[in-house]
Amino acid sequence: MAVFVWKGKNRFGDDVGGERVSKSSVDLTRILRGEQITVTDVKRKGIEIKIPFLTKQSVPLKELCIYSRQLSVLIDADLPLIQSLTMLSKMTKNKFFKSVIINIRKDVEAGSTLNQAKKKYPKVFDDLYCNLVASGEQSGSLDVMLMRLADYQEQIVKLKAQIKQAMAYPVVIFAFSIIVTIFMLWKIVPTFSRIFIELGADMPSLTLFILALSGFVQKYIVFIFGGLIGSVFLYRYAKTTGQGRRVLDQAKLKMPLFGGLFEKVALSRITRTLSTLLNGGVPMMESLKITSSTAGNVILERRINEARTMVSEGSSLIDAFREKGRLPLMLTQMVGVGEATGNLDAMLSKVADFYDNEVETAVGALLSVLEPVLLIFVGLLIGTIVISMYLPVFSMMQQVG
Repeated sequence: MAVFVWKGKNRFGDDVGGERVSKSSVDLTRILRGEQITVTDVKRKGIEIKIPFLTKQSVPLKELCIYSRQLSVLIDADLPLIQSLTMLSKMTKNKFFKSVIINIRKDVEAGSTLNQAKKKYPKVFDDLYCNLVASGEQSGSLDVMLMRLADYQEQIVKLKAQIKQAMAYPVVIFAFSIIVTIFMLWKIVPTFSRIFIELGADMPSLTLFILALSGFVQKYIVFIFGGLIGSVFLYRYAKTTGQGRRVLDQAKLKMPLFGGLFEKVALSRITRTLSTLLNGGVPMMESLKITSSTAGNVILERRINEARTMVSEGSSLIDAFREKGRLPLMLTQMVGVGEATGNLDAMLSKVADFYDNEVETAVGALLSVLEPVLLIFVGLLIGTIVISMYLPVFSMMQQVG
C-alpha cells in the first residue's frame, strides 16, 4: 500500500483532489470512478521532510476572519457550498489552512454538515464558531451567521492590535535598556576600572558599587543571559499550566497602569461574545459556557462559570453577574435593562462598543504617559553608570588642582 496524490472532476464539474492510500494508481483510479470522479492525474506521493517547529500549524484570526467573510459572500451569491470551499482553498496561501479547507470540503461532499466538518479542527474553529455555524445551518441563514462571525472576529483582531500597541513600546524600550546596561557593565566599565587602579584614584561609593556590579556581570555573564532567555521560556510554559495562568492573569489585573486596560479588554470580549452567541440563537447556558472560555483571563473565566451555575439554578443573569461575576455596575445595569426589555443581545453589544472605546482611549493615554517615564528610566539607568565612571576623574582633577 502506498499514498497517491490525485486530481480530477466530480459529477458537478468541480475540480477535486487529495491523497488516498491504495495498492496502485490503477486501483485508485477504479475506486474514484466508482465515486463518480473523472481522474485527470494520479501520482505516487514523494517523501516529505517536516521540521516540527518550522511547520506552521495555526491560522491567524485575521485570516480566519477573511475566510468567514468570503464564505458568507459566496453563499449569499447562491454558489454551492462545495464550490465555495473549493474556491477558498485555492485562494488561501496558508498551507495548513488550505489542507483544512480541502478536508472540510471532502467531508461535506461525503454528506457531513459544515458544522460537523469544522468540529474536527478545534484549534482552527472554536466552540463559538461551530455553534454559530450550526445555528446558521439549522435556520437557513448560514451566510448571515458567517458575516456576524467575521464582524466579531474583526473586533477581536482590533482589540489584540490595541493591546500589542500598548505593550510593544514599553517592552522593547525596557529590554533594550537592560541589554545596553548589561553590555556596558560587561565590556565598558572594566576598561575604566583598570585605568582607575593604575592611577590609584580614590573611588566614591557609587563607583565602587558599579565596579562590584560589573565584576558580578563579568563572572556570571553566561548565567545572566541564560536566565534572561530561560525566563522567556518559563513565562511561555507557565501560560500552558492551570496554576501558572492563574498567577499570571491575576498579576495582569493588578499591574500598575496596565491592569485596568487588561480588564476592559476582557470585559469587551465577554460582552461581545455573549451578544454574538445570543443573537445567533445559541441557548443561554451554552452561550455562557463558550463566553467563559473566550474571556482570555482565567480569573474572569472562573467568575463567568460561577455566574453560569447560578443561572442554571434559576437566578437571573443580572443577579448572577452581580454576585458571582463581580462585574462592573454599569455592565450589570445594562444586562438588567436588556433582560427586562428582551433585548439582551443588543444591550451587550452596546456595552462591548463602550469598552472598545474605553480601550482605545486608555491605550492613547497610556502611551502618552509611558513615553516620558521610559525615557527618564533609561536616562537614569545609563546615566548612573556614566556618572559613576566620571566621578573618580573629577576627584583626580581636584587633587591635581
